[in-house]
Amino acid sequence: MLSIVTFLIFTVGVFVFTWYKARNVNMQSSEGYFLGGRSLPGIVIACSLVLTNLSTEQMVGLNGQSYMSSMTVMAWEVTAPLSLIFLAFLFLPKYLKSGITTIPDFLQQRFDLSTRQLMSILFLIGYASSFLPTVLYSGALVLDQIFNVSETLQLSEFWTIFLIALAIGGIGCFYIIYGGLRAISFADTIYGIGLILGGILIPFLGLYHLGDGSLSVGTDRLLHTNTDKLNAIGGPGSNVPWPTILTGLLFNNLFYWCTNQAIVQRSLGAKSLAEGQKGVLFAGFFKVFGVLYLVIPGLIAYDLYGGNIPNGDQAYPQLVIDVLPTALSGFFAAVLFGAIMSSFNGALNSCITLFTLDLYKPIFKPNASDDQIVKAGRIFAFSFAFLSIIITPFVLFAGDGLYNYLQEMFGFINIPILGAIVIGFFTKYVPAIAPKIATITHLILYGASKVVLGDLNFLYVLAILFPLNIALQLIIAQFRSRETPYEMQDSGAVDMTPWKHRKLTTALILIMVIGLYVFFSPLGVAT
Repeated sequence: MLSIVTFLIFTVGVFVFTWYKARNVNMQSSEGYFLGGRSLPGIVIACSLVLTNLSTEQMVGLNGQSYMSSMTVMAWEVTAPLSLIFLAFLFLPKYLKSGITTIPDFLQQRFDLSTRQLMSILFLIGYASSFLPTVLYSGALVLDQIFNVSETLQLSEFWTIFLIALAIGGIGCFYIIYGGLRAISFADTIYGIGLILGGILIPFLGLYHLGDGSLSVGTDRLLHTNTDKLNAIGGPGSNVPWPTILTGLLFNNLFYWCTNQAIVQRSLGAKSLAEGQKGVLFAGFFKVFGVLYLVIPGLIAYDLYGGNIPNGDQAYPQLVIDVLPTALSGFFAAVLFGAIMSSFNGALNSCITLFTLDLYKPIFKPNASDDQIVKAGRIFAFSFAFLSIIITPFVLFAGDGLYNYLQEMFGFINIPILGAIVIGFFTKYVPAIAPKIATITHLILYGASKVVLGDLNFLYVLAILFPLNIALQLIIAQFRSRETPYEMQDSGAVDMTPWKHRKLTTALILIMVIGLYVFFSPLGVAT
């Protein structure tokens, strides 16, 4: 009962705070609704970026992978700052200069409307088929274990997941429909602080538990038991092979952090380039520490339970239940609930933006007013969320781990979108037909790789398909180039003065990334 009370107090408190902070935004303006009125400061962008990315599919999935394999999976987290550096220095200045609202909006400026709509459809398919249902599923899995919903209501796992997903989706829709991006971003700030504090608490409590009441004994046991699992340099057959870190994994991360609408939309709402860069680089700084609560708990769980948990995705929830005091379980459940909602809200808000501005207005109602656009977005939100909720319990039947499943599914859409953006930035004569042909080619080849190449790690496939995508578009340009060169126009939407500490912050981030890999290497202290 205590855990339920603390859960409700924290959740309601955050809701009241976000309503208060977002109450003065003009919600009938599409810019106010979708980009928070271009008024977001750096710290809000940083927290929103971290929490939109950080949810139960990561906390459950990555810790599950480290439980089943080793520290090699930290590459997903530790190398993400490299992509955020690209976003801060290369992608974001161009996005803000052009004044775009969505990533496909830039593709229309650079290519044509049909290219924009094609990429929007790819985004929507990716979110509907895998991301949103998996976020809801992993969240339902954790909340069920903390509150024993299935046992209390005497429901099967399938219907328990559906019920919890319905609750999360309903509350998430309320945030989206009545608060827009500004409400989501301020909620992210509060939940972000709570999630980081709670997330860091779990490994410390886990080490205390591992050491039978001694943190130092627990740490010593972690560092000297199963030392082979502390090596982050993966071999060719590991979850993240070392040859893919600066190839396939980097391409995957560049898509996620630099062209993924759900992520980039936070930085598009920056009130200036300086604030946007500050928020993005702060997020990169936070991501380096993510290994502490996204990977280490899985290793602690392995030392505690050995191989006795058949499903690695159950390792983190079990650890939370065993080490967290009852008085704090409600608070952490509320924070996890916020993380679930953040990822769900962020993706859903981006889907609304893509649908209304890239498909609804251009195709169905070219003369739609801001009020009509927002109304259409709200109707779409309900429909899209309900579809995701319906799909959610069927994730039970997916054979792979949650995190790997998500990344492999996004392999169908990430390279075409990233390739189109990169070509759009660095060329002037590549025609609109090029990204369309490259997209179709990628879908065929990536799909064929799943059948023909069998168990080959998909990061190897991405390492080949991205250069191929770029080369194909450049070859097409040799035979059918644009008649006039593309020139990016300055929209004057925000102040474009760069953040003065961007280079120093970047250097610190790179030093931390390298240091972490040295520590968790065959020559490092940890092994």
